Amino acid sequence: MKQTDAIPAQDEIAIAVTIAEALKKADAEINPIDARILLRHTLQANRAHLAAHPEKKLNSAQQAQFYSFVARRRKGEPVAYIIGEREFFGLTFKVTPAVLIPRPETEMLVEQALMRLSEHRSMRVLELGTGSGAIAVSIAQHRAFARIIATDLSNEALNIAKQNAQNILPGHAAALHFLQSDWYRSVPEEPFDLIVSNPPYIAENDPHLARGDLRFEPQYALAAGPHGLSALAHIARNAASRLAPGGWLILEHGYDQGRACCALLDDNGFTDTQTLQDLAGLDRVTLGQRPIGLK
Repeated sequence: MKQTDAIPAQDEIAIAVTIAEALKKADAEINPIDARILLRHTLQANRAHLAAHPEKKLNSAQQAQFYSFVARRRKGEPVAYIIGEREFFGLTFKVTPAVLIPRPETEMLVEQALMRLSEHRSMRVLELGTGSGAIAVSIAQHRAFARIIATDLSNEALNIAKQNAQNILPGHAAALHFLQSDWYRSVPEEPFDLIVSNPPYIAENDPHLARGDLRFEPQYALAAGPHGLSALAHIARNAASRLAPGGWLILEHGYDQGRACCALLDDNGFTDTQTLQDLAGLDRVTLGQRPIGLK
């Protein structure tokens, strides 16, 4: 990197720079897409504004904040944690290092849940391991009659989820009940029409846990046993007894866990089990139905 492209020191920030100049310096340090997201957040401006006004100058406070963001990203901190938010299913969620960053492939869980939930009558939904609340809130946004319990082991995560529900669903956030629970342990003994979960599914010794964004995310929400199947197996073993006859279990998992997840559901009495692929063609979601005639 040329010295002229380096992120300026604090005493150099007094020199006014334009949007174009700030981006040029940042592009030499971090991914250009990330740089533009960080600058948009700094200026509270959209993509079109950056493109249309490259000559606009940043004041000293804006420069200081933007270059601080760039320095944090250069060290590997996820953009979502830097700006404190991430879009998911067309909604904007608050995120902090207390919760996983919602990812586009997880939207498939919401889509599959919505396909099995009525728009016109009350249905009972349980989400296990809610994190930021992205899945539960997205379901509630599109199914006003759904009664949803969303659990997490972490009180800090539950506080974030509650804030997201209040911000996104100000009129009917009460349809969502957040509960601290170790999976099913504190969940009321009532039958649910659908259970959905994006649990930890990475093997605890997987080297990816020490790379990229995963380094900054809560490890308890990522890793699950030597093969990454511990949480998935626990959820599957106990799901049928918590589901109403005909109810569905929908699980997100790793790209190489589809066959194992199908086996888990088959072994625990589910029918119509199938694994679905994400947009990259990788196994991502496995689901199954509790038989209607099962008591």
